[in-house]
Amino acid sequence: MIKNELQHIISGQSEVKFGAIIQAIISYLAGSEESGKTSQQDKHFRKEETKKLISWIEKENFWYPNIDFNSFVSEGAEQRVFLNNEFEVLKLNDGIYYSSWKEYLQNLLLNNYFFPDKAYELLGFYSENEILYSVVRQKFVKSNEVTNLEKVNEFLTNNGFKNIRNNDYYNEDLGIILEDLHDENVLTQNGILFFIDTVFYTNENFYK
Repeated sequence: MIKNELQHIISGQSEVKFGAIIQAIISYLAGSEESGKTSQQDKHFRKEETKKLISWIEKENFWYPNIDFNSFVSEGAEQRVFLNNEFEVLKLNDGIYYSSWKEYLQNLLLNNYFFPDKAYELLGFYSENEILYSVVRQKFVKSNEVTNLEKVNEFLTNNGFKNIRNNDYYNEDLGIILEDLHDENVLTQNGILFFIDTVFYTNENFYK
């Protein structure tokens, strides 16, 4: 059953592409989340979780050493993209779309399960102006045609996801939300869809 497999991946009991280091960090951060937090407490939690994550980074020497800012390609609300070579990009992400680093890291695991051809490889973390960023590596896709969002809808519908609003989807059976699938986050090359920037969330149904 897919849900059981995904639960095992999130908990670190099953393997997924490039998953080991991500699972190790999730395990380290586990138990620090609390439910029913106010907005002010949310900010406090994120700050404390970041401190805890930095402690792990220091202990494991998992800082990414250097970013070549001359290789800058593009920037969105949550990340900056740099060309690493002609075959791959590096992405700096501050996890702003997520309530916690743990939730962001779970997104990476879900992406790597559903879209292994565009799996994220976590290389380390980078700090700039007191902001912590993950550094992930991903295969580079050069789009050669405009993405047809109706085809994205058809593909996801055939895989159990229902369009709930705009470019956001939900799989009720799995308890997984997939958001922001516009034509810059799903590229098309030679008629094939490539999901390059996924925003996965889980809800209470995921754990039932």
